[in-house]
Amino acid sequence: MRKYKPTTAGRRGMTRISYKKTLTASKPLKSLTKGMKRGVGRNNAGRITTRHKGGGHKRRWRDIDFKYRKINIPAKIETIEYDPNRSAFIAVAVYRDGERKYIVVPKDIAVGDEFIVSEDAKIKVANRLPLAKMPVGTFVYNVEIKPGSGAKLARSAGSYIEVIAHDAGYTHLRMPSSEVRKVLSTCWATVGQVSNDEHKLVNIGKAGRSRWLGVRPTVRGSVMNPVDHPHGGGEGRAGRGHRRARSKWGKPIGKGQKTRRSKKYSNHLIVKRRKVGKRS
Repeated sequence: MRKYKPTTAGRRGMTRISYKKTLTASKPLKSLTKGMKRGVGRNNAGRITTRHKGGGHKRRWRDIDFKYRKINIPAKIETIEYDPNRSAFIAVAVYRDGERKYIVVPKDIAVGDEFIVSEDAKIKVANRLPLAKMPVGTFVYNVEIKPGSGAKLARSAGSYIEVIAHDAGYTHLRMPSSEVRKVLSTCWATVGQVSNDEHKLVNIGKAGRSRWLGVRPTVRGSVMNPVDHPHGGGEGRAGRGHRRARSKWGKPIGKGQKTRRSKKYSNHLIVKRRKVGKRS
């Protein structure tokens, strides 16, 4: 991590990641990038549907390969790059047949390292194989939910999933949230942990830096009027007036309250619910 001298109030405590130690290219591969329209939290009628989004620096979209359909073809890491659209680092992978793809890069991998997507691959960082071939205790990321659908789980910086059991055609996985869930053993996953695990240690430092990232200000419900939020109103600093914290629309939120739908299609796949509160 890089720290700054407190030359201003905003600089005091600000930190950022030392990219020079990891990244090997300053510009993206042109053939795998394109323009993109930023999501500003509005629908086709221009109404805000997701608050606190908007503005931010212009970005180019990197076409990341999450499906890994080049099976049994060895590949080599050519460059490691920064992607403004995600917290993890990405890499240009050159396959033996000459094709290049962007992939989410795992921790502890360097330029020149090789990997392969194969059912017979070794249990080695960056190799990709079915969950059924993963020994218990293996850390994986880029995990599929349905066979062939592409990676959906554990794609953000520093995250990983632990394989804890195999049973009746399913693999039991311990998620980053501490939830234990079942996934079909025919789904594929990549061995390792996602890169840039220092991302969670970054201190934004000042409001302007949040605006560069496309994050608009958040106003607490307790300082609003009663017409605008269930927590609003009262003389001075008043309590919220009811037992459970609520969102702007009166729905339970935060503080360990369960918000998952009781009839969600994947409920039967959850073996153990996540632990609420701080995790070590």
